[in-house]
Amino acid sequence: MSAAQHSTVDLSPLKNLRYDIPAGLVVALVAIPLCLGVALASGAPLFAGIISGIIGGLVVPFFSRSALSVSGPAAGLTAIVLVAITEMHSFSIFVLAVFLAGLIQITLGFLRAGAIAYFFPAAVIEGMLAAIGLILILKQLPYALGVDIGQFGSQAFASGGENTFSGVLTALSGVEWGALLISLVALAILIVWERTPALKRQTWFSGPLVAVLAGTLVNLLLLRVAPGLALGTEHLVQLPMIHSPRDLLASLTFPDWHAITNRAVWVTAATIAIVASLESLLSIEAGDKLDPFKRRTPLDGELVSQGVANSVSGLIGGLPVTAVIVRTSANVAAGGRTQASAFLHGVFLLLAVVFLSTLLNQVPLATLAAILLMVGYKLAKPGLLHKMWRLGRTQFLPFAVTVLTVLFTDLLIGVGIGLLVGVFFVLKNNFHAAVKIRKEGPAYVIDFHRDVTFVNKATVSHLLEHLPPKATVILDGSRVEFIDHDILEIIRDFEQSAKLRDIDIQERGFDRPILQVAV
Repeated sequence: MSAAQHSTVDLSPLKNLRYDIPAGLVVALVAIPLCLGVALASGAPLFAGIISGIIGGLVVPFFSRSALSVSGPAAGLTAIVLVAITEMHSFSIFVLAVFLAGLIQITLGFLRAGAIAYFFPAAVIEGMLAAIGLILILKQLPYALGVDIGQFGSQAFASGGENTFSGVLTALSGVEWGALLISLVALAILIVWERTPALKRQTWFSGPLVAVLAGTLVNLLLLRVAPGLALGTEHLVQLPMIHSPRDLLASLTFPDWHAITNRAVWVTAATIAIVASLESLLSIEAGDKLDPFKRRTPLDGELVSQGVANSVSGLIGGLPVTAVIVRTSANVAAGGRTQASAFLHGVFLLLAVVFLSTLLNQVPLATLAAILLMVGYKLAKPGLLHKMWRLGRTQFLPFAVTVLTVLFTDLLIGVGIGLLVGVFFVLKNNFHAAVKIRKEGPAYVIDFHRDVTFVNKATVSHLLEHLPPKATVILDGSRVEFIDHDILEIIRDFEQSAKLRDIDIQERGFDRPILQVAV
């Protein structure tokens, strides 16, 4: 769709329900095992993961202006949550920390801290998306083959007793042929749907939704005609059973307000607030890049919306909530267009818990893995590597470093290291471009460009020290915007020693004199 066509599309939620309802349903189906997997990895009650998924769907869209982002429990916080629950010896005390973390995020939003996301280079965001794509492919391949290697949806390099690569090798040596058949059927539907314009124009039935239905029906058929190939309950969605409103109420955990003065609670709250905010901001930035309509999300408001969701989640016993790139990518792939798809995903999660758990527990994980395999491929297409290579090493190296470090560590560590590499190239480029020397008749002219900081000390010192005796040197600051005190010290020290070498040193174009003799 061209930019001109984009501008004519009505993107109001009510006008796009035919896209958002099936997308919300697909995201909810993908989110169920992800929520359960995060809760399991965090050492929390399984229902806490579902609660945070529901809150991420029902609460965030009312406050967020992100069109496509989907929020829920995040795999990136599992280690923090696990340690906090273990040290506090009480889940009710932990959810108090989640509630307080939400208040801290709301405060950060009002302080306009969302601008920090703008300091992450595009190459790093692209690298993060590609890395998530590779992780999805590698982590979901075992489930597509019918081998459960740990927590579904985990993004950690090592989880469930396997690392990312050993899990793939384990799966290849123990294929469940029924799961392989189901995942191949789902993948075939997704590929055909993607390449058939007439099918892509269908709105109420998206490719991922049809793939889920087909995979479930195939397994039910196998139960009748080839029971040896059919998947058992361990390879299906395992949603907790809620038989009545009383069961639902009994599954909630409320904060222990007596621990409000506990220092550990506040430290945990601050940690969750900072990490969850960073992960949300990065996911929002990445989600905006995936948006086919190229809408931008106000980041300060996003911190407020995530904070409100976390406070609500903490009040009723949920895990910390963040914007999650995996669910957002699935939303985009399923054809979601507005905030309604994220909200409806929360509605479907709630309905699933209350009314549809028996039905949804028939969905094979292999089918959901196939959907995530396709999402992963779209995020990490081979053409992306070629595109980044053509942009040059200042873009390719931060991209490649981000991909590798996210793949082998986790999202925040990988993005942090990628950011450092990007900053290195910025400093390097400034190092070479900030100070130049040229001849102007018999005189040597040292041009200062843009900002001249301490990183340019070596260059300035080298140029001044290698001027020939009896030379005339002109320091030209007509294009400088900032000159560091360290650079001024070097120049003034040289000014004193230049007399011994009979060097005439002059200045021009500076707003204020930089030579001592001119003061």
